[in-house]
Amino acid sequence: MNNSERTQALRRRTKLFAGAVVRFYVGLDRRREEISILGKQLLRSGTSVGANYREASRSRSDAEFIAKIELCAQEADETQYWLELLNEDCEISNTRTQPIWDEADELIRIFVTMSQNTKKHKDSQ
Repeated sequence: MNNSERTQALRRRTKLFAGAVVRFYVGLDRRREEISILGKQLLRSGTSVGANYREASRSRSDAEFIAKIELCAQEADETQYWLELLNEDCEISNTRTQPIWDEADELIRIFVTMSQNTKKHKDSQ
């Protein structure tokens, strides 16, 4: 798989992640204020992962790419935080939160690796 194909695959994957977050949010009982508040935070961070990745894929420099890709990892980590709060403080079942948490975890690993590899490449020039 070449770089362009990897970029397109990760664009699709982050878009699917955003869709999963939206569907999860729509399924929440937002009549409970705490769930509504945490759900909106989850929605914001979970959908921003893909938007930030799209920006990273259009970076004009290694430094810009690193900054954007690290933002992707931060947003995915924040998504996990909101899921943990929904699970632990709002009794949203682990079976509902775990698939999104797991995908966020995999995306974080991918973004961290991309950042590290770009830094190594940048430093070797």
